[in-house]
Amino acid sequence: MFIKRRIGEFTVINADALKRWSLVLCSTVMFGAFSAPIAKADAGFNRFIEQYWPTARSAGISRSVYKNVFGGMDPDPDTIRLMSKQSEFVKPIWDYLETAVSDDRVERGRELLIQYGPVLEQIEARYHVDREAVLAIWGMETNFGTYMGKHNVVRALATLAYAAPRRAKFWRKELLKSLKIVQAGHVRYEDMEGSWAGAMGHTQFMPTSWEAYAVDYDGDGRRDIWTSIPDALASTANYLKRHGWQYGKTWGYEVVLPAGFDYGMADGDTTKTLREWSRYGLSRANGRAFPRGDDNAVLVLSAGTAGPAFLMLRNFYVIKRYNNALAYALGVGHLADRILGGGPLLGSWSREYLPLNRSQTVELQKQLNRYGFNVGAADGKLGPATRRGIRAYQRSRGMVPDGYASVVLLASMQMGG
Repeated sequence: MFIKRRIGEFTVINADALKRWSLVLCSTVMFGAFSAPIAKADAGFNRFIEQYWPTARSAGISRSVYKNVFGGMDPDPDTIRLMSKQSEFVKPIWDYLETAVSDDRVERGRELLIQYGPVLEQIEARYHVDREAVLAIWGMETNFGTYMGKHNVVRALATLAYAAPRRAKFWRKELLKSLKIVQAGHVRYEDMEGSWAGAMGHTQFMPTSWEAYAVDYDGDGRRDIWTSIPDALASTANYLKRHGWQYGKTWGYEVVLPAGFDYGMADGDTTKTLREWSRYGLSRANGRAFPRGDDNAVLVLSAGTAGPAFLMLRNFYVIKRYNNALAYALGVGHLADRILGGGPLLGSWSREYLPLNRSQTVELQKQLNRYGFNVGAADGKLGPATRRGIRAYQRSRGMVPDGYASVVLLASMQMGG
């Protein structure tokens, strides 16, 4: 659930394995689908499977299950391809939200709110997690179960455990948990569908998350997040509950900032009650009053002054425990509101203020260091030090110090602005 989008973490891979699989991929193009003779080409993968057996046996995996799962298995070529991919493209948050909270997805969410109304009502009562949040995560993760991934989870995780030594310990642990799921009969090996990085089922749990949070809602003795929608929804509710969901409260509010606002308060850390934020001149974009003035909130600017502003409550950060990306959590929250009948965001996006990709961020950091705003090593990561440097630079040039890294800001630096 958390790993599948962080492609950049998987760039250090087993070079020999990648070389071998480049040849295999070429063979696939020339000769068609993978066959048993091609699978035998990767002797290193076969050795890994043999050497992993004592670990599985010590964890209680039977020899018969192990042989059934790994017999004739070859590495997943799509996982090999994606783990080594270094995309320079960064999707702007406005494009992300247009897809995540599309009219079709909102309409389908409203239909499912009715179709699964009794189940969702019972899940809400049992776990004290608002039903629309559970539905929104289902919609975001697999488009309400229409795409759960085309990969066998055990095969994908075995490929990662073998070919991604940088995080081998992590992947081997996830692989072992996936074998335990099969061993316990919660799902057939053949039905264990998920992403190329091992996220599984309707709401995309990693195996360790499945072990910690999945529940058998329908009482059939299996925690089946692949074919039992009630199990999947209840498991998601349990996850949110265990991470501190506040029942009956929202995730956040779109707000309007007053003229002359101190953007230093939009640092992602400053916490005030909604009543206190109101005293600084912030108001809801729809003109309504905040229902609970004592709720704590953090001001978040998703695209600096180039986009809407939000006061985020605790539930927003609970959603981020599911996937630690601002755009994802905002998408879940907004989709939940739309499913309940809410309208679109009221603020507009200045679409020329495109976000920076990794190489552009490196250049931005070099420019900040050159101008004397020391942000440390130019590593391409937009951390707190870089954002502080951006704000300092913006103040020195009379700009609004929103800390947002955009192509417009980088161009200004490169032109000596």
